[in-house]
Amino acid sequence: MRSALAVALALMHLAAQAGPSPRRGETIALANCARCHAVGRVGISPLAEAPPFRDLHRRYPVEDLVEALTEGIVTGHQSMPEFRLDPDEAQNLIAYLRTLER
Repeated sequence: MRSALAVALALMHLAAQAGPSPRRGETIALANCARCHAVGRVGISPLAEAPPFRDLHRRYPVEDLVEALTEGIVTGHQSMPEFRLDPDEAQNLIAYLRTLER
């Protein structure tokens, strides 16, 4: 009985880790986006035309960004470099963006 409980707890822990991670999403934002965007709850974007991430949900549902992030954003603003995330990275970034909506 104990071993079944241990296995169940281990599987629940793994399942929780397998889902989108706001922490990993924040790491992606800091590495790829912070040069132009304010990626946290406060601050001004270093590039004036780059919207702060905390305001993106006011423009459109952030979930709508998944396709653009995985297929490659060509331009979000004039000086934005083209980049592409793998599906897991995109989901992690979306999970992080959702934390900024609160």
